[in-house]
Amino acid sequence: MPVKHCLLQGRDLTSMDRFYDELARQLDFPSWFGRNLDALWDLLTTDIPGPITIRIKQPRTAERLLGEAYSRILDLFKEVEEERDDFKVVVR
Repeated sequence: MPVKHCLLQGRDLTSMDRFYDELARQLDFPSWFGRNLDALWDLLTTDIPGPITIRIKQPRTAERLLGEAYSRILDLFKEVEEERDDFKVVVR
């Protein structure tokens, strides 16, 4: 199965809504996605087939724009990496 790629540009992550919009668009989330971190965990660990690679470019900009939410997002992605063998997040 081909790898699903998602590129998140830090400068575009001006809000959690924009973050969810980008993920949903690039990874083809279902319309019923709940747009919160618990729902994102559920979706990434059970409903979206892999392999998946998420790249975050300009992480310092993303952190500045999203504040504390950025570290919660990274923690969630790291937990998904531990849960799935076919999920990878790259921060550059």
